[in-house]
Amino acid sequence: MAIAKNKLSGVDIEARSNLDFHAGDTVRVWSKILDEKGKTRLQAFEGLVLARKHGKEIGATFTVRRVASGVGVERIFPLFSPSIDKIEITKKSRARRSKLYYVRTKAVKDVRRKLRSVANNVEEGDETMEAEVPAETKE
Repeated sequence: MAIAKNKLSGVDIEARSNLDFHAGDTVRVWSKILDEKGKTRLQAFEGLVLARKHGKEIGATFTVRRVASGVGVERIFPLFSPSIDKIEITKKSRARRSKLYYVRTKAVKDVRRKLRSVANNVEEGDETMEAEVPAETKE
C-alpha cells in the first residue's frame, strides 16, 4: 500500500518517515517554488525546529523558525509534501522539551535587553565625552 502512495504523491514516504530530527535541531528545507515562466526553482529555508506534530502519519507537520533581517520568521511544513525537495539536518541538539515555543518570547526578551544596553551605552558615552572635553582644554 505504501508503494501506491509513493506513485500518487511523488514523495518517498519511507525515507521521509525515517528522517530523525526533533525539536531543537537545525534543518535546511529545500522547497520547490514556481516562477512566473512556469519553471521551478529550489529555495532553502534554514532554521531551528520548534515543533514536530502528528508523528509519522500522512498529515505530519514541523515548524521551523529563523531570524531574517532582525525579524523572526516561522514556517510550517507538511512532512510528506511533494513541494519539499529535500530536508537536510545541519545540526543536532538535545532539547528537554518536545515543543520549543518559548523561544519566541526568549528572542524578544534578548532583543529588548540588547536595545536597553545599547541605549544605556550611548547615554553614558555622551556624558563621558562631555566630561573629557573640559579636561583637555584645561591642559
